[in-house]
Amino acid sequence: MNHIYLEMLTWQINCMWIVSPKISSFLSIRQISSFPLLTLILSNSISLHFLQIQPAISQINSYREKQRTKKKQKMLAFSTVITSGPNLYLPKKPRNFHFPIRCLSSTSLSASSQPSKLTQFDLKTYWTTLIAEINQKLEEAIPVKYPEQIYEAMRYSVLAKGAKRAPPVMCVAAYELFGGNRLAAFPTACALEMVHTASLIHDDLPCMDDDPVRRGQPSNHTIYGVDMAILAGDALFPLGFRHIVSQTPTELVPEARILRVIAEIARTVGSAGMAAGQFLDLKGDANSVDFIQEKKYGEMSECSAVCGGLLAGAEDDEIERLRRYGRAVGVLYEVVNDVLEAKLVEKEETEKNQKKGKSYVSMYGVEKAMEVAEDLQTKSKGELDGFDKYGESVAALYSFIDYAFYRDFNVDDLS
Repeated sequence: MNHIYLEMLTWQINCMWIVSPKISSFLSIRQISSFPLLTLILSNSISLHFLQIQPAISQINSYREKQRTKKKQKMLAFSTVITSGPNLYLPKKPRNFHFPIRCLSSTSLSASSQPSKLTQFDLKTYWTTLIAEINQKLEEAIPVKYPEQIYEAMRYSVLAKGAKRAPPVMCVAAYELFGGNRLAAFPTACALEMVHTASLIHDDLPCMDDDPVRRGQPSNHTIYGVDMAILAGDALFPLGFRHIVSQTPTELVPEARILRVIAEIARTVGSAGMAAGQFLDLKGDANSVDFIQEKKYGEMSECSAVCGGLLAGAEDDEIERLRRYGRAVGVLYEVVNDVLEAKLVEKEETEKNQKKGKSYVSMYGVEKAMEVAEDLQTKSKGELDGFDKYGESVAALYSFIDYAFYRDFNVDDLS
């Protein structure tokens, strides 16, 4: 009988057409959603209708509460773990799954397994276009002069066809994030490549890493001798600084920004940057693997992203975001390199490499290194989330992360 009475009350309420904001605010959203036909209107006699509806709503709520109580009791009969809290009927949040990198004989994953941001940006075309432009700028920046042999040694390493041009490409991408014309960033981009190449020439020396091959060709000291390789590296560092000062258009980039860029590069290659990482790598300190990876491999990537932001006049908090992003991407790239190498090379060669330097693979094994790579990928993308306000301009920086992780194409084939 009570059930029939409540149904009649519901029918009466559904037949009322009331447009009063007072009444609509009185009824909660939950109550309104319970009665799809209950549309509140009031043009006259607001008080009378209010008094008629209030008891009806109270009785209906009481009835619905009794029904919920009965439902809870039935559910408790089947489970002793159900809580009586407000989230009783809410579904559990879906679990977040993290997919580890797959170290296969092929160095890439299928396109379907990759994030959507990557599919929206053609990194291969972007990178190829920039490499062609940067190579032309570098060719012009290092003409052969007297004494010819020094310049030839410099050009041999800088203009190597196997160069990926990752530092200058990242610098340009960071600059374009803020809407700048890439022509203003090219002098700094080329300088970063000069400085990066100089560090590689010195790293390859017999007294350092003793690498006979670099960028798909014999190392500089293998062709020109140790003495000339040292001089070539020494000459490239200041040439990079001079190129920034002489070639950056001051009508597009104020001199104050140029000074900050030079200071950033100097810090990167100095005793607080890559030099510190190389020293600890040579020392073989097992407890410094994180520091070595960040300084030896993360510094140049960090510097490249930061320089692009400095040239564009980015805010200080944006510069710091680019700094953390670049450092994470640089280490991520090297960690994945180590993992892929551990999967592909013979055991004897792997053991030889492990003795030469400290990496996550040599210290903790492939599985731990894969976990580190996942964390770095997540961290670097998290830093870029702060640039969403720039829209599609951030796509290039996002794509560098996924390239470092998935290796969808071979950059060596682009140069």
